[in-house]
Amino acid sequence: MRTHQIRARYDRDSITVYQAFRPEIADAACAAGRFVPPFSRERMTWIKPSFLWLMARSNWARKPGQERILAVRITRAGWEEALSLAVPTHPDRRVFRDSDEWRRRFAESVVHVQWDPERTLRGAKLEDRSIQIGLSRHVINRYADEWTLEIEDRTPLVRKIHRLLQEGRTRQARDLLPEERLYPLPAHLANGIGAD
Repeated sequence: MRTHQIRARYDRDSITVYQAFRPEIADAACAAGRFVPPFSRERMTWIKPSFLWLMARSNWARKPGQERILAVRITRAGWEEALSLAVPTHPDRRVFRDSDEWRRRFAESVVHVQWDPERTLRGAKLEDRSIQIGLSRHVINRYADEWTLEIEDRTPLVRKIHRLLQEGRTRQARDLLPEERLYPLPAHLANGIGAD
């Protein structure tokens, strides 16, 4: 059965999300410890708590414009605020009465939620769904200036895991994956984004 659950690396106060960037954006963010130009605050930015989903999306940091993988530790309060503002990218019948209600809410939303197939270590699609959150320019300053606690370049780890996979050393590659567990989502937030 397909599930819509948030699995993430988190502690009492923070949750780690992942993003892929061009080198110049990643270098500036890592040097400053926060998002600074050339990071754009004028366009939507997508954050993902699933490491393997981003590996599939970025082809292990080999796609043009996605050569660097950043782990961004943000406050759980900020994460849950984003979820409270979020509207799914499709008219989920568990969330909306009808398509008209969804269209109206989506047109006004400042945060988008998209559920995509979770991925295996080798990139195969799973039935379970993984969340990604799109933060519009209306909330991106909060993400960059208030919610972000730490930015870490995980590109060396990504390259090491990918190399192990290419060498057929799957168990060693799996051992290096960030530990992700079910995120305890309050019911009112789960209901608003179509989570189980």
